[in-house]
Amino acid sequence: MKILVPNTIALDLSTIGDDVVSYQADQAIPDEHTDAEVLVVWQNTADNLSDAARRLTRLRLVQTLAAGPDSVLAAGFGDDVAITSGRSLHDGPVAEHALALVLAAVRRLDTLLEAQRSSTWDRDYNVAQSAPETEQLYTLDGAKVTIWGFGSIAGRLAPLLAALGASVTGVANSAGERYGFPVVATSELHEVLKTTDVLISILPATPETANSLNADVLASLPKTAVFVNVGRGATVDEDALQAALAEGRLRAAALDVTKTEPLPSHSPLWTAPNLIITPHVAGNRPKGSSALVLANIAALKEGRELTNQVAG
Repeated sequence: MKILVPNTIALDLSTIGDDVVSYQADQAIPDEHTDAEVLVVWQNTADNLSDAARRLTRLRLVQTLAAGPDSVLAAGFGDDVAITSGRSLHDGPVAEHALALVLAAVRRLDTLLEAQRSSTWDRDYNVAQSAPETEQLYTLDGAKVTIWGFGSIAGRLAPLLAALGASVTGVANSAGERYGFPVVATSELHEVLKTTDVLISILPATPETANSLNADVLASLPKTAVFVNVGRGATVDEDALQAALAEGRLRAAALDVTKTEPLPSHSPLWTAPNLIITPHVAGNRPKGSSALVLANIAALKEGRELTNQVAG
């Protein structure tokens, strides 16, 4: 079995006796490797994926190491090709980055960094932060945090928030309890948002989630709320978000993902008030990738169920 592994990550597949070949994730697959049966994907370009979908006619499995398989699903692989995601590989790194963004936005570290750059001891911030009436704005202790998209990343993040004193509620397609936290159905979102201090989105990019954070959702949040997105940029109506920030209908926001990536230098998001932007770095280090790839290759050979299969 020939297995193509991208040059964008180091995988240890030495325990299998198959033909493991490295390929360039931003170039067309060489002709001599179009007979591959397994394609591992990480940080591939759209052109590379569409080329692979068209020319790798013997493919049986595409294993993406990304938690969200949207780019692979959009590439045009045949229905007979199994597609598996990297779900759970990014739980720790994304949870850490989400927590960092939440704390940065709640404590308004962006404001303090601006003061530092201008060599200013920000007395106005000190006064605002210590005022009795703003006490809840600058802390997670006692804050009501809503996590929209309550999967395995949320399962890692929620206990960290709770350890700092936050009350965490999840939102998912169905209600219940997950990872020890209450989860409400999406139909109850607007009611939950009315008392939300911090809204964290970990939604995947699907036709159903496009522009999920829209003007109506933003209107349901208190104007003192904070929004953080570590899911996908396609889930946010960026014009509505910018308007809410500019008009003071949202205290602050932090985005690790945007609709267009890299974010163009002319994008108005760069200068939107009270907005923190990081360049899609939350989940750049998939943990346990080799073990997942090996497990799915073994399952493929033995005809067993594949881990994280999303298509095929």
